[in-house]
Amino acid sequence: MNRRKADRVLRDAPYAFNDKEAEIRAATTFVPRKSSRNGALIFSITAFIATCAVVLGAFYVATGAIGVEAVVFMLLAALLVLSSTHIALSWEKVVVLRLGKLNRVVGPGLYFTIPIIEHGTIRVDQRTIATPFYAEKTLTADLVPVNIDAVLFWVAWDAEKACTEVEDYYAAVSFLAQTALREAVGRSTVAEVALRRDQLDVEIKDDIEKEAAGWGVDIISVKVRDIVIPSELQEAMSLEAQADRERSARMSVASVEVDLAEMLAEAARVYGDPEAALKLRTMLMQYDTVKKSKSAVVTVPSSFSDGFTEGVSGRVGNGSRD
Repeated sequence: MNRRKADRVLRDAPYAFNDKEAEIRAATTFVPRKSSRNGALIFSITAFIATCAVVLGAFYVATGAIGVEAVVFMLLAALLVLSSTHIALSWEKVVVLRLGKLNRVVGPGLYFTIPIIEHGTIRVDQRTIATPFYAEKTLTADLVPVNIDAVLFWVAWDAEKACTEVEDYYAAVSFLAQTALREAVGRSTVAEVALRRDQLDVEIKDDIEKEAAGWGVDIISVKVRDIVIPSELQEAMSLEAQADRERSARMSVASVEVDLAEMLAEAARVYGDPEAALKLRTMLMQYDTVKKSKSAVVTVPSSFSDGFTEGVSGRVGNGSRD
């Protein structure tokens, strides 16, 4: 099952999946298979055939023969039924005009129109729509060109406004999203764009909602998928981030040293020896050194080491007098 699904994805995708550029193009331009309208089409064909059969049967019963008049009447009746009987799918709303004026919004399910006088002008899909959009080489507030790829999730909840207030609501929302993306990026620095992606999502969503509210469109969310910064700037930002982390680490170490000094001073007060704090600190530093280098430290009694130091000092003194 998984292998057949993978084969279908590779067959349907317009680009090969062997390089990064092709993957980006496939993600931003590939339109997957949509829900089928074959059921509504089959219904219309069936209604047409059934009307033809009923008309021909009625003529045959009435006259005992089928002539040219029967065929002509059959075609007219079938076309009448075909143009007046329609099906809207479960997620569709259809705007019906009567003599050019808005009459009603129908659907989902079976609905009827008056031939010639009424017609369904648009079918509005009321499912959540995912629209990818992008901005190439858009300048930030600090004049850095960036490439941004995002996706917009929205739904046309008012079919009447989507039909009468805007010419092509789908294209209008797409262009509006791209414009809002460029404006939001232009108000932020490159660091804000890279680090505050959630805030960028909110700003773009708010800008789109202000313009699209009168189109019967509800904006669900905006998600920025990818931000591409110039390569020469990436290295500089990486060094800056490393410097910030190093400074933060040093500040943390300094804060720990202050706390440790206070604790050692308290320990020296308990021991009653002012120099005990320095000795304890020396022992802790030796322990850290041994732990990191995995070496060993030989501890010499203080009396022995003091005598060794005095002996060396005496020899050096005699040598200088000689």
